[in-house]
Amino acid sequence: MSRWQPNARGRLEQAALELYTERGFDQTTVAEIAERAGLTERTFFRYFADKREVLFWGQDALMELVTTHIADAPGSASPIDAVGGALQAIGAMFEGRREHARRRQAVIAANPGLQERELIKLASLAATMAEGLGRRGVPEPAARLTAETAVAVFKVAFDRWISAPWDTDLTQVIGESLNELKALTAGT
Repeated sequence: MSRWQPNARGRLEQAALELYTERGFDQTTVAEIAERAGLTERTFFRYFADKREVLFWGQDALMELVTTHIADAPGSASPIDAVGGALQAIGAMFEGRREHARRRQAVIAANPGLQERELIKLASLAATMAEGLGRRGVPEPAARLTAETAVAVFKVAFDRWISAPWDTDLTQVIGESLNELKALTAGT
């Protein structure tokens, strides 16, 4: 096995996604993922707690990014603009990863347990945003309402991005979706 080649995490992630796509999530074992990546099971568990985490491993970094962007938003920024900046930062994380995101989402869509895990991740994202807005002085329930709305914007933008027939970046689609939301709420 070529254990000492660089980027073990990336190789494991790629191997898992290939196998999940070919065989299905439930039919794929950690041993098969490690073998496809040219690594050992022990190496797999150094990077991931289980085979689900291959699809969800970046959550801590995502939450830190969101927290930082909300905290660093200008004091004059509205709550939706503060979380909008955080969404834009998330979009930038996906640059050059559209095909990977499409494949990952197809695997998740085919497995109810993974769909549940994705919903938990999105709920955590909303909670992190609401906490960040609360630290900025946005009262409850406005902080939570804004955070939940931002997650809905992200979900819609993400779905639009991965299904778009043309090449675009997620940051642009998030910006367009935020603008659509603002236009809808401006008339109320």
